[in-house]
Amino acid sequence: MLLTKMDKKIINGLQGDLPIESRPFASIAQRLGIKEEELLKHIKNFIENGIIRRFGATIFHHRSGFEANAMVAWKVPSDRLKEVGEIMATFPEVTHCYARITHSNWPYNLYAMVHGRTEEECINIVKKIARAVKIKHYQLLFTEDTFKRTSPQYF
Repeated sequence: MLLTKMDKKIINGLQGDLPIESRPFASIAQRLGIKEEELLKHIKNFIENGIIRRFGATIFHHRSGFEANAMVAWKVPSDRLKEVGEIMATFPEVTHCYARITHSNWPYNLYAMVHGRTEEECINIVKKIARAVKIKHYQLLFTEDTFKRTSPQYF
């Protein structure tokens, strides 16, 4: 689906915080200079075409008690990559799961971000995932510091 100028304007207008009020889309529509019904029609179209997946709250995980996270690099046989990735993606503690190419000195091809209250909890989650997918070769890379964490802004 090719996006029109209006589509891009609407997506740009939806990327910020939703106003906390009874009709947040009416406020956004007014700011964009269109009617609420038109905005909702565009949003429905975006969802139906897979451009927008959902609206949701952004949680500051450290403030909500989830103090540890680790990027886990997994060495998965290439013929099982899709299967294993789809299983890992079902775990609620996994927020990102990506296949990547390997390099001669780094054989890991599947990456999953795991969140927990403590490093020990993350380790136990990873062990549970490893048992579920029958993969033994992985590296846990715990976050040391965060320099930037934002949602991408398009248009």
